[in-house]
Amino acid sequence: MIATLRGTIGKQIPNKCTVDVNGVGYAVSVPLNVWEALDEGKEVLLHISPYIREDRFDLYGFLDAKSKTFFERLIDLQGIGPRTGLELCAVPRLFLLQAIHEQDPKILLSVKGIGKKTAEKLLVDLKSLMEKQPELFEDPRNPAGLVPAQIDHDAVDALTQLGYTAPVILRALQELPKDLTSTEERITAVLRSL
Repeated sequence: MIATLRGTIGKQIPNKCTVDVNGVGYAVSVPLNVWEALDEGKEVLLHISPYIREDRFDLYGFLDAKSKTFFERLIDLQGIGPRTGLELCAVPRLFLLQAIHEQDPKILLSVKGIGKKTAEKLLVDLKSLMEKQPELFEDPRNPAGLVPAQIDHDAVDALTQLGYTAPVILRALQELPKDLTSTEERITAVLRSL
């Protein structure tokens, strides 16, 4: 079984890349935040989660073992496939924690592939997973595990309507200065940063 791949990155469409290992190119799907962090032509080590079914053999790559484990736990949940698992892996853990603590499905509804019933069930499953494996929810940018005061759902909705994906929006909102108080200011700042 393939556990890791070390090789030269070739970027394709978002979420897809190739890893050239001694002349053999492996097609690997990665979360959007990982895809953005990869530099074309550079060597990288990806932790691989193989997904084998009767009609497919796919490789999913992550920059660290914790993210790989998180992905594997997600796709073990009922109703969560690999594509949705990748989308959830790209959402900053800080926002997943907020959704869990507030039992607020709105954050999860902004993720591609998740409907209302799936979001409500996923909140319960994520809470259970967090209680069993809290280390999977640690965010290197937020080592204290602080939950943000509030997500601007209006900003998320507006940016989603403009065609941006939830992981991109939430990551951009997380990086905004805290002195922006209105939804309009946040949307403008996010659009300038993207």
